[in-house]
Amino acid sequence: MGDSSPSKPLLLHGPFVRFLYVRVAASVAWQMAAVAVGWQMYVLTGSSFDLGLVGLVQFVPAVAFFLATGQAADRYDRRKVSALSQCLEAAAVAVLAVATANGWLTPALILGMAFVLGAGRAFEQPSLQSVLPNIVPAHVLPRAIAASNSASQAAVVAGPALGGVLIEISPTSVFAMCALIWLSAALITLSIAMERLIGARQPADLKTLFSGFAYIARNKVVLGAITMDLFAVLLGSATALLPVFASDVFVTGPIGFGALRAAPAIGAIGSALILTRYPISRRVGHAMFISVTAFGLGTILLALSPTFGLAMGALVVVGAADTISMVIRQTLVQLHTPDEMRGRVFAVSSMFTSTSNQLGTFRAGTVAAALGTVPAVLLGGVSTIAVVLVSAGLFRELLRADGYEPAKPIA
Repeated sequence: MGDSSPSKPLLLHGPFVRFLYVRVAASVAWQMAAVAVGWQMYVLTGSSFDLGLVGLVQFVPAVAFFLATGQAADRYDRRKVSALSQCLEAAAVAVLAVATANGWLTPALILGMAFVLGAGRAFEQPSLQSVLPNIVPAHVLPRAIAASNSASQAAVVAGPALGGVLIEISPTSVFAMCALIWLSAALITLSIAMERLIGARQPADLKTLFSGFAYIARNKVVLGAITMDLFAVLLGSATALLPVFASDVFVTGPIGFGALRAAPAIGAIGSALILTRYPISRRVGHAMFISVTAFGLGTILLALSPTFGLAMGALVVVGAADTISMVIRQTLVQLHTPDEMRGRVFAVSSMFTSTSNQLGTFRAGTVAAALGTVPAVLLGGVSTIAVVLVSAGLFRELLRADGYEPAKPIA
C-alpha cells in the first residue's frame, strides 16, 4: 500500500487488479443470473407480479442476516467470507442449471434459489467492499472506488447482453456459466494480498451487533446519503419491468431484453470513467442531489418513450446518474468509518441497498400489476423527484457537504 501515489496507475497495483477481477466476475455472474431468472420466471408464469416476487425473496436475506454479515466481515478474514459466499451463489445457479436441463424448473424452485443467491450476496458484499481500503491508501480511495465501479458496470453491460444471447441458445448454459464464473471469483478472492490486522474479537452483544446502525445514525451526512439513495431506488427503480418492455411494449425478445438491461451500465461506465480521471472533490452534497434528480427524470423519460432507442437513451441517463450517487455514497462511507467496524457499517449500507433494489423490484411488479407497466414506471420517476425535494429539507448536512473529509469525532 505504501508505494501507491495519486499519479501511479491503479492497474499497476497487483492486489487492486485482483480485486477488480473479482468485482467484474461477480457482477457478470449476478447480472447473467438476474437475466436468466427473470426471463425464465416470465416464460413460466407470464406475470409481472411473479417478477416482483423474485426481488422480494432476494431482499429477505439482506434484512434477515445483516447483523451476521457485518460481524462476519469484522471478525473473520474478509477474503474467506467473500469466497465462501461466492461458492454458495455458484451452488444455487448450478441447481437451476440441472433443473432447467432436465425440465424440472418451476416458479417455486426459481424463488428458492433466488433466496439462496440473495443470502450469498448478503454475506459477500460487506466483506468484499470492506477489502478495498485494505489494499489501497486513503488518498487514492475515491479514484479506486470509481475505477472499481467502472469495471463492475462494464461487466453489467456484458452480463445482460451475454445472458440474453445464451438464453436464446440454451437457458441451461446461462446458469452453468454463472456457476463457473462465481467459482473463479472465489479462487481469485483468496489470492488478494491485503494489509489488515484483525484485533481482539469483541463479544457479540447487542451494542456490538447494532454498532453499525448507531454509527450511521450519528453521522448525518452518511445517513442522508444512504437514506436518499434507498428511497429513490425503492420508489423509482424500473429494472424489474424491463422483461415486460422487451416482450410486450417493444416486442424485441430476449436479445432486446438483454440490451435494455445493459443500457444503464453504458451510462454508468461513462460516468465512472470520468470520475476515475476527475473525481468529485467539492460540493459533493449538491452533486448527490443533482444525480438523484437525473435518475428520476430518466425514469420518467423511460415511461414516456415511444421507441426502443429512446428507452435505451433514458436508461443510459438512469445508469449514469445512479453511478455518480453510488460513488459519492460509497466514498463517504469508506472514509468516515474506522476499519475495525467497516464491515458492520457496510452491512447496514448493503442492507439498505438490497432493500431498495429488491424491495423496489417487488414494488414495481405489484404496482404494474395494478396500474399497468407504463403508469407504474411514470409514478416511480415522479416519486423519485419527490424524494429529492423532501431530502433537501431533512438532510441539510448532506446538501451542504463540500468534500469527503471524515467528520469530526461524534461524542
